[in-house]
Amino acid sequence: MSDAASDPRLRLRLVFGELAMLGPGKAQLLELIRDRGSISAAGRAMGMSYKRAWSLVEEMNAAFRTPLVSSSRGGVQGGGAALTEAGATVLGHYRAIEAAALAAGVPHIAALRGLLRDMSDGK
Repeated sequence: MSDAASDPRLRLRLVFGELAMLGPGKAQLLELIRDRGSISAAGRAMGMSYKRAWSLVEEMNAAFRTPLVSSSRGGVQGGGAALTEAGATVLGHYRAIEAAALAAGVPHIAALRGLLRDMSDGK
């Protein structure tokens, strides 16, 4: 059985100025677009509307030199979306930073875990 003390999570948000931000939600959206081939399917998987998912994609596409996601409108043959090479690169760098931060934080996380109250009785 696992609890919050035994499985800490790291949530990393990178802020580049006032308009460009990349965090766990946008990274997950990029992964789901890559895996599902659709902005709407990715948004549904995250419990967000298509409008919100599209807005986040537009925000990311505008923040980087080249778009992270390419999309085609639906219709008879259906639409779809995919990560561009830049999108795959950005996602890879973000996940690498997360992994490096977590690895560097292991001793500090262990120290914090040692300072937590015992919550084994469910209180």
